[in-house]
Amino acid sequence: MESATLTRPRPVSAVPTAAPDRRSTDRWAWLAFGVLCLAAVAGFLVYPTYPNYDSYYSMLWGRELLDGALPIYETYRAPTPHPLSTLVGAILTPLGHPGERVWILLCVISFVAMVVGVYRLAREAFTPLVGLVAAALICTRFDFPFYAARGYIDIAYMAFVVWAAVLEARRPRRGVAVFVLLGIAGTLRPEAWLMAGLYWLWVMWPERRDPDLRRIALYTALATIGPLTWTGTDFIVTGQPLYSLTYTSGFAEELGRAKGAEGLPSAIWAFLVKLDKFPVLLGGLAGLGLAVFLVPRRIVMPAILLAVGIGTFVLVGLGGFSVIDRYLLVASLMVMVFCAVALAGWTMLEPGSRLRKVWAVAAALLVVYGIVFTATRVNLSRLDNELAFRGDSHAALHDVLRQPAVKRGLACGPVSVPNHKLIPDVRWISDLPDGKVLARSEGFYKGTDEARIARAAGVRRTVAAGGVALYPHGRTALFKQALVEDSDDPATVLPLAGYERVAVSNYYSAYVRCPTR
Repeated sequence: MESATLTRPRPVSAVPTAAPDRRSTDRWAWLAFGVLCLAAVAGFLVYPTYPNYDSYYSMLWGRELLDGALPIYETYRAPTPHPLSTLVGAILTPLGHPGERVWILLCVISFVAMVVGVYRLAREAFTPLVGLVAAALICTRFDFPFYAARGYIDIAYMAFVVWAAVLEARRPRRGVAVFVLLGIAGTLRPEAWLMAGLYWLWVMWPERRDPDLRRIALYTALATIGPLTWTGTDFIVTGQPLYSLTYTSGFAEELGRAKGAEGLPSAIWAFLVKLDKFPVLLGGLAGLGLAVFLVPRRIVMPAILLAVGIGTFVLVGLGGFSVIDRYLLVASLMVMVFCAVALAGWTMLEPGSRLRKVWAVAAALLVVYGIVFTATRVNLSRLDNELAFRGDSHAALHDVLRQPAVKRGLACGPVSVPNHKLIPDVRWISDLPDGKVLARSEGFYKGTDEARIARAAGVRRTVAAGGVALYPHGRTALFKQALVEDSDDPATVLPLAGYERVAVSNYYSAYVRCPTR
């Protein structure tokens, strides 16, 4: 029987027999990169989507900064503020409404950068084919491009983290460049603070014998970019340096997203199945075991990201913050890297060996199974409808809000919407300040904070004194933007007494009441 020995992880030029295969794989990688870019551009143009709820607030806060005022964080069900996204919102504000699409374009570019980063990481750790398979798995897990199409900042966060790992994998203890990338990531998500802290310990370990005070000071400053920026902006805006942390935990409890320690293991498994899909998760576990057995030294960087991704998720849950699938995105990326090891790890074996041939055939059969599994379960028409709705509903909202009768109605009072979902969209489109778009679920019917709303909008129990009342109509718009979570009171979607319908678009109706002055 032929021996199945492992090739040494040396540079391509040092392994002449492997060089042709590596060059061939690199050509395929460049071809795949071109296809990815074309697909990203095509998707951006064919599906004109717009920022999601959180991202719109970042743009609103950026607009408030450009207006010379501090952002107003303390508003009804506002998301957690992220310093870098607010800065980007300020940069895009002068573009006006096209800034919405530029935001999406930046997220699409971030998605491409993330995919390429995962390819490079898997290539550095294992082989080029493992990198290609990992990149392909990401592109076929539709949650990831869908997050980019909806403008989630998590995609950019993952791109910064993955490229920091790539740079470190290429040259251990690289230092400044890795710290900068983790620092930028730390202004988008606080999980990067832990990564930067762990990396500081790693690069500082050799300094214990002969400390360089200048290097220690520099690295310490870089490692604290994220937390200092975040707490500093919170203090300037609210006077509370820990505002984001305390607000997020309270908001999570209000929305029922907080879980106790006992609920975290099942949540981790369920969210990884949702993001990676069950066969890929099983393949990731198998690939992790194979990599540990065959090439334990090569798994260090992907394994660290997997452990940190799960560890930060656990800490978030134990801290009482929202426990949602997006907080496991980094871990889910590494699951796909290890699944790629299970599918393409045979390229780490000696060419011509029997084990390599058997593994390659088994992997090919698993790929066929994965294609069949995906084809029989993925509803492409549903995905098409989801993306189309994002663009069509936004255009419909623009249409109804720019009607002359609606614009005249704005002089009679605030705009009311069923719940918090449409507040940032309406504010951005109509250029309205905080307090001029109110949620009927907040107090028009339920009595929550009724005194404040009464002062702002002239609420008298269940009847507003005047203004514009906006109502989604049609099944999709109702279930996505009106009857959601704990804002499903039918009264919020029924026309207010005394209001007259003045405008209708594909998904929205606008009612106006202007009392005689």
